[in-house]
Amino acid sequence: MNLDHFQLGGKVDIVTGCDTGLGQGMARALAQAGADIVGVNVVEPKDTAAQIEGLGRRFLDLRANLSDIGCIDGLVAQAKTLTGRVDILVNNAGIIRREDEKDWDDVVDLNLKSVFFFAQAAARQFLAQGTGGKIINVASMLSFQGGVRVPSYTASKSGVMGITRLMANEWASHGINV
Repeated sequence: MNLDHFQLGGKVDIVTGCDTGLGQGMARALAQAGADIVGVNVVEPKDTAAQIEGLGRRFLDLRANLSDIGCIDGLVAQAKTLTGRVDILVNNAGIIRREDEKDWDDVVDLNLKSVFFFAQAAARQFLAQGTGGKIINVASMLSFQGGVRVPSYTASKSGVMGITRLMANEWASHGINV
């Protein structure tokens, strides 16, 4: 990968849901560009940590269930305390469940509600630093296609698209790209 135009040396990036899959790949790519990574997961991301550290970057492991938004401000504060700053947030954590009303609530809480409140917490940190920042919210092709038999996931990821557009409009004048 040619990273000549994508250098993040000295930056600190929070990546949620980076234990496997897309989140792990994004964390690795950001580290390849020079960023230190603060991973937020419900499980220990051993492979991700090893990959990031193998690239010579720091990986800080924070654990949280983001379905409970009460932990989010503390996670941003802890990331700032441990690293001195926060520059990028990647809101990637998500689930698919489809059996009952509890599953619906769990999916919407993690996939949509936590994205909104984590973005707000990160934006407050960016403003306090006076540096601006970047927020990447991970949606899904189902935001456009609709999907089959995954209504809560489709609704939550469609909501992510909507709040991403809203935040991009509202926060651009503050140097925050969403």
